[in-house]
Amino acid sequence: MGYDKQGVMTKFRQHETDTGSAKVQVAMLTERINSLTDHFRTHPKDHHSRRGLLKMVGQRKRLLSYLRNSDLETYRALIQDLGLRH
Repeated sequence: MGYDKQGVMTKFRQHETDTGSAKVQVAMLTERINSLTDHFRTHPKDHHSRRGLLKMVGQRKRLLSYLRNSDLETYRALIQDLGLRH
């Protein structure tokens, strides 16, 4: 794909072996969503991949809701870092 998975994990992890915290998952999903958005600019009729994109957007939304309810400061910092507007 067109994104740096390892770099994203390194930037957003909370400790050395953190690969699955909500913060890391949101960052990974955001990178994949941005990558697919570029893909759809050149392939507008790729409806099967668009379904996957919509599923990723929903998953990210659920993870962000969880973060907002459990740790508001982390949530605010994460949306600031990723440039999301929520």
